[in-house]
Amino acid sequence: MKPRWLLDPEVLFLNHGSFGACPIPVLELQQELRARMEREPVLFLGRRFDAMLDEARLELAQFVGADPEGLAFVPNATAGVNIALAGLRLAPGDELLVTDHEYNACRNALEVAALRTGARVSTVHIPFPCPSADTVVDAVLSALTPRTRLLLVDHITSPTALVLPVDRLVRELGARGVEIIVDGAHAPGQVPLALDSISPAFYTGNCHKWLCAPKGAAFLWVRADLRPYVRPLVISHGANSTRTDRSRFRVEFDWTGTADPTPFLSIPASIRFLGTLFPGGMEELRARNHGLAVAARALLVRELGLEIPCPDDLLGFMASVVLPGSPVLSDEAPGQADPLQDALWEKHRIEVPIIRWPALGVRLLRISCQAYNRFEEYTALAAALRPLLP
Repeated sequence: MKPRWLLDPEVLFLNHGSFGACPIPVLELQQELRARMEREPVLFLGRRFDAMLDEARLELAQFVGADPEGLAFVPNATAGVNIALAGLRLAPGDELLVTDHEYNACRNALEVAALRTGARVSTVHIPFPCPSADTVVDAVLSALTPRTRLLLVDHITSPTALVLPVDRLVRELGARGVEIIVDGAHAPGQVPLALDSISPAFYTGNCHKWLCAPKGAAFLWVRADLRPYVRPLVISHGANSTRTDRSRFRVEFDWTGTADPTPFLSIPASIRFLGTLFPGGMEELRARNHGLAVAARALLVRELGLEIPCPDDLLGFMASVVLPGSPVLSDEAPGQADPLQDALWEKHRIEVPIIRWPALGVRLLRISCQAYNRFEEYTALAAALRPLLP
């Protein structure tokens, strides 16, 4: 399976979650698209682009259960969150909720939105270990106040790899007049999606992670009633377009200036590729990768004497465990790798993230399980970790 990716065979790659990995057939298609674009750029970008983008959008919309009219391509989920925040009419005194498991880049976007509008950010503590989905829902509901306007929440958390009950949160908060932006960076490909049915205010997801599309492929879905108020971060020709064959939302988001659109156009190929890896298609791929994450986590817990931090039903294709010992915190630049992560790379060529969580004073080990990973790789990880842990 691994030879279908360009991954270095000498590296034990257990970190698909950070940036994904694009398979060779999809990269070959992207290169073919780039060659076509460069052979006749005006034909590609000026005459045929709309139809190609519509085709890619339709296939992605079917995969995520969404009305294609509300689906816009964006370069990554962080951009999607920024667009969503800019599209909400926030006011001084509004309370913006976010969990303490939120991805740092999107948390920063929320803080800046609060500064710009006079709103206030309030953090919801989700315990980790986390015993159940009910724990998440109860924590969020208990944090609501009469001033709460918005919740920004990960569908699958980046540091702790929890699959959060976003469908329940949307129902519960919607009944209380609170909107939700779902940061689904890790969700497409990991969990089935039905965005029209869930119907948050906004849902953004990466396609370059678990859908294995090229880097720079992501989407933003916007609920129908909010589309008139949402604009791209870059205003271009669509702002004064007189076209009547497309909505203003479609015209503005489909063209924000000259760029390489081939990551978006390659998304259908990545969806089809993943569907061919196992006889049961995407359903079998999901079951296989989830089962591997559960088994690999059980192995690490057993071999390293750790605690299981959440039930199996809160996992997708990733799993995090709390490591013994406190994180090494100093004046190093933010984002610098933990020394344990460096040691695993330098001594064993194992690529796996060690995530420092200063708020709780812990370190997390997060494993990823994609189709090219095997159970034996996590056995090797456990063996490499034993002498490095206190």
